[in-house]
Amino acid sequence: MSTHFGGRTLARSQALQLLFQAEANSRAVLSVLDGDYALSEGPLDDYARRLALGADEARPEIDAVISARSASWSISRMNGVDRNLLRLAIYEMLYVDDVDVAITIDECVELAKAYGTDESSRFVNGLLGRVADDLEAGVDVIAAARAEAERREEEARAAQAAAAGDEPADAEAAAPAPSDGEDAPAGDA
Repeated sequence: MSTHFGGRTLARSQALQLLFQAEANSRAVLSVLDGDYALSEGPLDDYARRLALGADEARPEIDAVISARSASWSISRMNGVDRNLLRLAIYEMLYVDDVDVAITIDECVELAKAYGTDESSRFVNGLLGRVADDLEAGVDVIAAARAEAERREEEARAAQAAAAGDEPADAEAAAPAPSDGEDAPAGDA
């Protein structure tokens, strides 16, 4: 695909490429940057470097946010482009103060259209929109994601206990969480 981006859109595209390469090779972004890496357009923009390194460093917290807002789909089941675009965008939404959240979402949706599947842009837009709504409501999305992960772990323990024949200590803990009606992400890349 011949896609030409400029400015911060190009930087986001480069950051996405770095995150994707790091994940595909089970390496940290810093390790990728220290070796050979490929960019569709170069040279590497400083903002791209900042985004890729930051998203990689904050990945556990960002993945918790993605998991909390994507109840129906585990991160591992998401398309690789979608997963890394979400990481990039959520990093920018949470840690880059000089970029408006709406711009981050719009830019990442455009990148999803360019690099993802037919369903990618809708999936990315929906999940990022839910995170943006939380941020606008003043929710600490990282703390909320941690609490959701703990709730899911407790629910899984209760389900295991029930499967083993033990009664769950809390009947409410064994009840499935309501779905937020999200769309399915695109298939694996």
